[in-house]
Amino acid sequence: MELKNLDFWLVFGFLGQAFFFMRFFVQWIVSEIKKKSTIPNAFWFLSLLGGITLLIYAIHRQDPVFIIGQAGGLIIYFRNIMLLKREAKPAK
Repeated sequence: MELKNLDFWLVFGFLGQAFFFMRFFVQWIVSEIKKKSTIPNAFWFLSLLGGITLLIYAIHRQDPVFIIGQAGGLIIYFRNIMLLKREAKPAK
């Protein structure tokens, strides 16, 4: 039973890392298409998803350094998403 639990948490942790990798991959592809450095909206959503996933993993591991690092990043990702939503609203 313990091995299955370990397998779940390893897969979960790698999933979080995959989200973080995808944000840079998406940013790179969009920048190549536009021929200039660009941060697409998907970057922030993948950052938030990866940050949440890795924060849960860090809490499970009871790693305070990892917990603080991920929690701090989540504030930045969430704030950027809020700014994007405000930008997308039509002006009255």
